[in-house]
Amino acid sequence: MQINGSTALVTGANRGLGRHFARQLLERGAARVYATARNPEQIDIPGVEKLRLDITDPRSVEQAAAAAADVTFLVNNAGITTFTNLVNGDLGKIRSELDTHFWGTLSMVRAFAPVLGANGGGAILNVLSALSWFSSDGANAYGVAKAAEWSLTNGVRLELAGQGTLVSGLHLGAADTDMMAHYDGDKMDPADVVRVALDGVEAGRIEVLADEWSAYVKASLANDPSAFYAPAGR
Repeated sequence: MQINGSTALVTGANRGLGRHFARQLLERGAARVYATARNPEQIDIPGVEKLRLDITDPRSVEQAAAAAADVTFLVNNAGITTFTNLVNGDLGKIRSELDTHFWGTLSMVRAFAPVLGANGGGAILNVLSALSWFSSDGANAYGVAKAAEWSLTNGVRLELAGQGTLVSGLHLGAADTDMMAHYDGDKMDPADVVRVALDGVEAGRIEVLADEWSAYVKASLANDPSAFYAPAGR
């Protein structure tokens, strides 16, 4: 996948990682970048084409796919976090997490897979999380949704291989964005996260681990889970 000369679409491009994706795609020579958001008037990136898109609304997704029929690189970045647990948390918030990260991402993939196929294959990058692989009290709805999105990513990769579409997943811990403003621990510069992600896509990697924490969590899956959860008293 060569970004130079490509046509990209980024969801959730009004802030955070999405804003950095749109800017860096332009810097890397993308011929066209569709920057999307529920409120595209909030997008302030010179040189992009703004599109209104709510990935949880099937009609909105269909309209975006029709308007951006030249896309060769889809970045599924849009996301939410409700800081909701599973046992006593609000079911509406839990459903919102899944509607966004699983159903919304799947809706985008289904709508744009034919577009990518018609344009030579291209690539899809799904922005996932280290929380795809572990649970954290207070964010369990997010973890479940990201685990589902990780499995989705692995599944559609197999299904789209025949049309020559690269499907990659980006995993990271905390980045210094509005979504993680409450978090007091170490945070990556979002520009660095995006740089690593785009380098990975151009290198044809199906999985990109943006930081040491993600690599540590991924490696821990092969071990007894008590060894991972015990140090934090989880």
